[in-house]
Amino acid sequence: MNVYSVLLIEDDPMVQEVNRQFVERVEGFRIAGVAGSGTEGLELVRQVKPQLVILDIFMPLQDGIETLTQIRKEQLYVDVIVISAASDRRTIERMLQNGAFDYIIKPFKFERVKQALEHYRQMKEALGSEQTATQHELDRMLFGGSRSSAATVPDVPVLPAAELPKGLQAVTLKQIMQYLLGQPHPLSAEEVAEGVGIARVTARRYLDYLEKSGQLRLDLQYGVGRPVNKYMLTSPSPPSSHGSH
Repeated sequence: MNVYSVLLIEDDPMVQEVNRQFVERVEGFRIAGVAGSGTEGLELVRQVKPQLVILDIFMPLQDGIETLTQIRKEQLYVDVIVISAASDRRTIERMLQNGAFDYIIKPFKFERVKQALEHYRQMKEALGSEQTATQHELDRMLFGGSRSSAATVPDVPVLPAAELPKGLQAVTLKQIMQYLLGQPHPLSAEEVAEGVGIARVTARRYLDYLEKSGQLRLDLQYGVGRPVNKYMLTSPSPPSSHGSH
């Protein structure tokens, strides 16, 4: 797996540390440097030449808007993900127009950062191929295999609340299925719990129910110690065929 170097440009030391820990928890990414202002960050981009910058907007000396504008003006070969408390649509639009790959609004959870980084990695690896791309492959690059779009959620069957076993909530069930929908690999109950933001024992109850109802398939993965139960949505069969796996 390629390892992508990441430069953090963030003036708040606590957020710097959170960002550092979150990035380093995602396989294939390492922190190449940290800057506390836009001017310092821009200098480090020139020196360190990272592949990816995680950029704040509200900073002293030079804000994130001007920093990204300058990065593009100098045609520095680097991608940018914005993590900022700025939630006004005009600022978001400006950053996207200047080529921000993704935009995450503070406060944020690890899972959202992980999603952004994995989508970024998928796109870079896909673009690294010398072959031409099909529309399907391009769509996957642009929208990310790890992202669940609202348009795809209705494809996942969810029982009405009245038909669910006692103690299970339709909203939580849909959140779990929506999360699993975009995952390329089977996940354990612990991973699902962390991704959705619920307790592991709660996640296990929902996953067991979904597996018994045929909406999930169970993979036993063997390693050191006891085998681990991993879950993945069963792929719905196309209308013209039956029994596909």
